[in-house]
Amino acid sequence: MTLETTEHLDISEKGQAADGQTISSDRRLFMQLMAYGGCRKEKALIQALKQAGVDGVLYADINDPEGVALLTVSEDPDYFVSEHRHFLNQPPFGELRPKPEYTMLGRTYALGYEPDLEQALVERPRQRVLDPNLPWAIWYPLRRAGSFEQLSAQEQRVILMEHGGIGRAFGKAGFGHDIRLACYGLDKNDNDFVIGLLGPELYPLSAIVQRMRKTKQTSLHLESLGPFFIGKAIWQGEVD
Repeated sequence: MTLETTEHLDISEKGQAADGQTISSDRRLFMQLMAYGGCRKEKALIQALKQAGVDGVLYADINDPEGVALLTVSEDPDYFVSEHRHFLNQPPFGELRPKPEYTMLGRTYALGYEPDLEQALVERPRQRVLDPNLPWAIWYPLRRAGSFEQLSAQEQRVILMEHGGIGRAFGKAGFGHDIRLACYGLDKNDNDFVIGLLGPELYPLSAIVQRMRKTKQTSLHLESLGPFFIGKAIWQGEVD
């Protein structure tokens, strides 16, 4: 008999309480970015989003004068293939030209030491993407090389600490914050993660990407990166 048949599989997200006890949660957010071209009626899109009560963000594409992208947030993946699917097939979104090369879908995940899982997995990511003080965004997928998976847990931890330290420094300075989503099995190009960099200005977000280039994870252990979607929020849902 295999391990899967003899032991209960626990796939919940894990954190760590202040007393050192392991905590778990089955809550997580799914985020989907879908990009479009041929948009000349941004006001119509915004009105439709308001009327439908969509929880998300509409971005103007900096690289396409007729481009937009819609980031949608939900805890229930069924939403994307039911109510939201119907909404996108109706005017005005149904009249736009899809750009499937920029489609990204991922889920929030825990690292194992978060003391408040609901804050880390649901509340903080949602608050960040809906924060009017963080209108600029760079979204991109990435895939780690097999060499990273062959490293020991300690070696991986050191590499990730270097990478994470840059993000924390930029966040503390108010230059930008990140959204990290796992997309194993959810991405058509077999990427591992979707990353969102959010900030009040665009240049610091570009500087984060530039600084990350020198880390061991990016320079030695990434197989692919991008494509990059760069935009500025022209509508955001309300934070409760």
